[in-house]
Amino acid sequence: MSKEKNTGIGFFEKYLTIWVLICMAAGILIGKFLPGIPEFLSRFEYAQISIPIAVLIWVMIYPMMMKVDFQSIKNVRNNPQGLLISSGTSWLIKPFLMFGLASFFFHVVFKALIPTELAQSYVAGAVLLGAAPCTAMVFVWSNLTKGDPAHTLVQVAVNDLIILVAFVPIVSFLLGVTNIFVPWDTLILSIVLFVVVPLVGGFLTRYFMVKNKGEEYFTQRFIPKFDNITTVGLLLTLVIIFSFQGDAILENPLHVLLIAVPLILQNVLTAVFAYWMCKVTKQPHNVAAPAALIGASDFFELSVAVAIALFGPTSPVVLVCTVGVLTEVPVMLLLVRFVNKTKHWFIDPKTVH
Repeated sequence: MSKEKNTGIGFFEKYLTIWVLICMAAGILIGKFLPGIPEFLSRFEYAQISIPIAVLIWVMIYPMMMKVDFQSIKNVRNNPQGLLISSGTSWLIKPFLMFGLASFFFHVVFKALIPTELAQSYVAGAVLLGAAPCTAMVFVWSNLTKGDPAHTLVQVAVNDLIILVAFVPIVSFLLGVTNIFVPWDTLILSIVLFVVVPLVGGFLTRYFMVKNKGEEYFTQRFIPKFDNITTVGLLLTLVIIFSFQGDAILENPLHVLLIAVPLILQNVLTAVFAYWMCKVTKQPHNVAAPAALIGASDFFELSVAVAIALFGPTSPVVLVCTVGVLTEVPVMLLLVRFVNKTKHWFIDPKTVH
């Protein structure tokens, strides 16, 4: 068995906070002073999904997909508690916590700053954002915490199936509306683009590399070549996202800050809850990390598409989903940092059978 590389945090990962701040500022400046760039990139969009961002997400996901050992997927069923904790957090805790936090802050704490009608729109946007867990970026967070690739893949697949039957009832119940339009093209295309395509690519790469070069070469020399590529893809994604949404920050900074408060709290509280439950049930760290981060993340492509379809592109509901896009990556990176620093709280995965 090879020795695990536990001191291998790279240059980009070591100073990731600095690069993130630089890329966020660069994105805002590009959107402000070079608007032709985001305007050009926005032409490449289908079903509310940005193709340039999709390509960068492939860059981020592909290394982790190569790590998925399909022989080990069947072993996930031997330790289902991590899956149950993550699924329970995503579907029984997260949407209702989001609704409660949004209602409390927008209707009570920020009442003097946000008119009642606008506050209701903000609550609606928060509910759409928190009603479904992320499909794509969770592979990045799991990879940055050295999560179990097989567990992460199975969890995302389970969530994708649950979305098909649970998203509409949850949103309808919390918002009291029945005419929810599900953008199936966005939903299906997201699953195909962010799960199926990179998974097939990773599987074929692993199969042919192991066949031609051997298992040891693949795991010890080939996979590590992609470590920094994930981080570079993440930083470029930040530049594009903030170049697209920079106007929302510059034109309405106070409301962006107010909206961000319950959204960030939801991400943090759901992650802490799932992480704590994994610790209580003695899950290994490589299961607890993705369980917590999957539970905390939001499916922002789906929420933006539904918000536009239901309330129109200029609605304040869409603004909330947009702020969710802006806050999620920095918040999740902070959670990744916390999860990595608390690895010693958990038992060694090698002792779990």
